[in-house]
Amino acid sequence: MQTIKENDLTIILIYTFTAFLLMALVLVLFFYFSRKKIVQKEVEKKNLELSHQKKLLHAILVTQEEERKRIAQDLHDDISSKLNIVSINSHLLKTPGLTFEESCEISTNIFNLTKKALDNSRRIAHDLLPPVLEKFGLHAGIEEMCVEFNSNKQLRANFKSTAELDKLSSDVQLSVFRILQELMNNSLKHSKASSINIIFERELEKNICKYSDDGVGFDLQSEDNQKGLGMKSIESRVSFLNGEISVNSSLGNGINVLFSF
Repeated sequence: MQTIKENDLTIILIYTFTAFLLMALVLVLFFYFSRKKIVQKEVEKKNLELSHQKKLLHAILVTQEEERKRIAQDLHDDISSKLNIVSINSHLLKTPGLTFEESCEISTNIFNLTKKALDNSRRIAHDLLPPVLEKFGLHAGIEEMCVEFNSNKQLRANFKSTAELDKLSSDVQLSVFRILQELMNNSLKHSKASSINIIFERELEKNICKYSDDGVGFDLQSEDNQKGLGMKSIESRVSFLNGEISVNSSLGNGINVLFSF
């Protein structure tokens, strides 16, 4: 009888030990696969971040290339062609037997073409780096841009700021200015807006820009809108500022953009 009890006890101990082993194995497998899943999600998150950064970098490069092409086209069409005509007219002045009236006409052409070339060169330089931004800071630069937009009478741009924009570094000021340029050009060209509002505030040690227009808006779910070069360029500039951006828009309800820096 004693031997039977000892055998039963041994069997119970074996089953108990086996059960503990199985439980331990299950726990080890559970933690292993849970950890593997967490690591996999972290890797996927990193891959998504890298993919997003690559897209932003691509957008920067494409934007820069487009800007170079535009500048080259402006220089060729507006400056080079006019200077060529000035050169031709200058040689005409050396033509023997020119009357006084002919000389005056050629000189007038040279003067007018030279003036247009100078005006266009100033415009190109202004587009590259607005003098008011360099001399007086971001606040004055945005005010001047709003005045320029208001001059066409089709759109009203309103600007208000309680943030100390002029204390920002020159690189940050230029990036913020370019973001607003892109947003305002989009409102002018695509949204059919009649009003733009730009508000800068200081919140939680960060500068916040709230941009909105009353235009036709667009579908945020549209793949074309998500991949648009303009928005990618804006995202890349906000990323450069180590900021965040949110865009809200729907058909018929304009656009609201909030970005921090």
